Amino acid sequence: MQKTLFPALVLTLTLALQPVAALAYIGPGVGAGAIAAVLGVLGSIFLAIVAVLYYPIKRLMKGKKSKSAKASGGSKPAE
Repeated sequence: MQKTLFPALVLTLTLALQPVAALAYIGPGVGAGAIAAVLGVLGSIFLAIVAVLYYPIKRLMKGKKSKSAKASGGSKPAE
């Protein structure tokens, strides 16, 4: 059994690793759609990172503004 298993394995690997022409065509619509999908995924990841970083900075800046308004002596004048 071992005598026939090794040559069969070598033949299978040799045939599987041979290059074959794909004979495939991707039209301009599919290419543009693929590019748009990749850019959309990358853009959403970038915006998610910006949103996660922006919110704590926004709260920190808002806290500094309210502290400085209290320290300067008051709030908005009444109308």
